[in-house]
Amino acid sequence: MKRLVFLIAAVLLAVQVPAKNHNGIVRGTVTDGAGPVSGVYVSDGVNIVRSGNDGRFSIKADPESRFVFVITPSGYVSTTMGGGDCFYKELKDNQKEYNFTLSVNPLDDNHHKIIVVADPQISDPDDLKPLKARLEDIGQVTDGIKDTYTFGINLGDMVGWNHSLYPRINRIFERSNITWRNVIGNHDMTNYGRSFETSHKDYEDTYGPTYYSFNVGQVHYVVLNDNFFVGKDWYYIGYLEERQLAWLEKDLGTLEKGSQLVVCMHIPTCLYKLDVKAFSYPDIADQLCNNTALYAMLEPFNTTILTGHMHTNSNVRISRNIVEHNIGGLCGAWWCGDVCIDGCPPGCKVYDRNGRDLSWYYKGDGLPADCQMKIYADHPDYPGEVIAHVWDRDDNWKVEYYEDGKKVCDMQNFVGTDPHAKEIFTDISAYKISWLAYFPSPNFYRAVINPAATEHEVRATDSFGRVCSRKF
Repeated sequence: MKRLVFLIAAVLLAVQVPAKNHNGIVRGTVTDGAGPVSGVYVSDGVNIVRSGNDGRFSIKADPESRFVFVITPSGYVSTTMGGGDCFYKELKDNQKEYNFTLSVNPLDDNHHKIIVVADPQISDPDDLKPLKARLEDIGQVTDGIKDTYTFGINLGDMVGWNHSLYPRINRIFERSNITWRNVIGNHDMTNYGRSFETSHKDYEDTYGPTYYSFNVGQVHYVVLNDNFFVGKDWYYIGYLEERQLAWLEKDLGTLEKGSQLVVCMHIPTCLYKLDVKAFSYPDIADQLCNNTALYAMLEPFNTTILTGHMHTNSNVRISRNIVEHNIGGLCGAWWCGDVCIDGCPPGCKVYDRNGRDLSWYYKGDGLPADCQMKIYADHPDYPGEVIAHVWDRDDNWKVEYYEDGKKVCDMQNFVGTDPHAKEIFTDISAYKISWLAYFPSPNFYRAVINPAATEHEVRATDSFGRVCSRKF
């Protein structure tokens, strides 16, 4: 009975729609403490205006908008979790003035680094201790780059639907000593309501708008919400509704063609096993259904899409101008086992932006930066072969096999299954998660092994000329 009462109360809370209590002109000023800042874009999620020479802006606020936010310009920083210099403010009854204070970035943000994580997915307090350990590992990365402006992007699923854990999770992330920009995930939605429009409240109460943008150096960053609750239990699809697309069209209209663009959202726009133009109905919760509409908007720019959700790691070239990086879960496989469901290590992706130049690497938890693969030699699953799982590969990687110091071949890329993931996720009876499974990955390479050779070596050279070598 107590469980039933709890569920009824949860449903009643979920269907409460936040009051839209404004319907008029919203005004304010953008300053940096020393005076007004002109030319700064400000939005209510529908309209976008620009501050004048006196720093003043005026928006005819849409009655359905809950927030007004500043699109932080390059050279400045904003906080993301409230306070006077936060990038957003909630629209309230009888308040017409909303002033934003920007802080001048003390570092040159033309060169900056980004720590990107996906799917912390804390379901209960027991998960907080390992989360702390993984953030401490990330902290070792940020401690080594203090002279370069660095911020973080969390690609969603902060929780496993237990929104009461947000404050404790945030305190752990704060220990990394960088500002985190947040993305809503499907597990961050308020479910069991009657519509998509009711699904944002708990997330918005903590993190503010579910879609927004900001600038760092020569790069424009956009955060979107592509988790569409369909009004039935917890079910969702990957979908961008017209309100967001119309806002995005205006936002991108502020950029020059060919600009550097990063789009962050939770659900991938495509799966590696599908052609990017394909649509498979069973996969509507694991890919963006209206991806072609988004691609058309992004094609004029040099676009990198960052997504999570899958608890796997892959890089997909979508078009000449668009690439997508799907990033392995920080929680691995929902804090079960020691790998993600494709066998890659849990961890983060570290991006280095210097002007228009971009490089990256995947940082496995507890692993050095140059550890980018693991080797299986003559494994029962792959008899007579050497298998390299190169978890952040793309089509520009070169993976070579050597025996006794001489090159044998370029290893053949294929879609494979990680033997360790298979071993630990075949029988899931000991785990707390019922949907655990192991999944194939496009990040495998193979070659025939000569058992008579005394030394074997795999050399993997990434897109930027860095070499990871393993001898066995």
